[in-house]
Amino acid sequence: MHILVTGGAGYIGSHTCIELLGRGHRVTVLDNLCNSSTVSLDRVQQICGQRPAFVEADLRDRPALESLFAEAAKTGGFDAVIHFAALKAVGESVAQPLRYYENNISGSICLFEVMEKHGCRRLIFSSSATVYGLPEKLPISESESIKPTNPYGHTKSMMEQVLLDTAAAHAWNVTLLRYFNPVGAHPSGLIGEDPEFPNNLMPFVAQVAAGRRPKVTIFGDDWPTPDGTGVRDYLHVCDLAAAHVDALEKAAPGAATAIYNVGTGTGYSVKQMIAAFESACGHPVPSVIGPRRDGDVPTVVAEASLIRQRLGWEAKLGLQEMVRDAWNWQRRNPMGFKGALLD
Repeated sequence: MHILVTGGAGYIGSHTCIELLGRGHRVTVLDNLCNSSTVSLDRVQQICGQRPAFVEADLRDRPALESLFAEAAKTGGFDAVIHFAALKAVGESVAQPLRYYENNISGSICLFEVMEKHGCRRLIFSSSATVYGLPEKLPISESESIKPTNPYGHTKSMMEQVLLDTAAAHAWNVTLLRYFNPVGAHPSGLIGEDPEFPNNLMPFVAQVAAGRRPKVTIFGDDWPTPDGTGVRDYLHVCDLAAAHVDALEKAAPGAATAIYNVGTGTGYSVKQMIAAFESACGHPVPSVIGPRRDGDVPTVVAEASLIRQRLGWEAKLGLQEMVRDAWNWQRRNPMGFKGALLD
């Protein structure tokens, strides 16, 4: 199949490109590079022996989207879209809600309108466990109420509803993947998470371990959890990439919608993650306790049996592989894609 991957130069997108290419699919990446680098696609070529086609454009640029779909139509068009492109930092979304609503929602609607116009009605959507907000029970199943606690989560829940309504009206085939906390990197150490300023735990821990930052701030040690720090369901990014391609290849035929959690069902606290990373890198990772962040919740752990039952997907990589691969990426790329690759 010919797959358009929006945000394909980013962290999860680039790993998904590797999975798609490895399974024989043709890949075109659309990315505005606001939080990514084309070096990731160069590295994808190193790993796979081929480079995805690349178009630099913003989803809100309708003429650019029209041109992209029209060009693809000359060789059969896109068979499906995997939609990652979005701003994604919870804390930043609380401080800049208008920017998040305008970018994430307006860009997505523009994409969906162009897809419908060109007859491309198959989509895998990068959703998030943040749509659940403060869960009523754990682990969180797909039947849990949708009640996000921050603007980022609201943008994801709104786009889910847009897609469900669109699928019903126009016979689309849509899969919504609500994933939890992707971490780690490709085992080659060639691609990984490379934020300008980390908003998630693991890349921050990795940058502190590499000496780029002085210490990790733990946002609260008074949560109702075993050690007082937030507990999350961490998932290796390579497992997550495989989930996207499984959803693409194994989705029910015809007009259908499906919603799946993507997680491991096991939660680890912030302190446990820091300790595991210290074991992987072989030295202490300095940390301090800070105040809670707006929009955070104490514990988020997935009930992920539905995707296993219907698609046969389950996580294969555990905590040891997550921290090992994250450290291998950071060790080989201490300054991320902007720096030199080290042996």
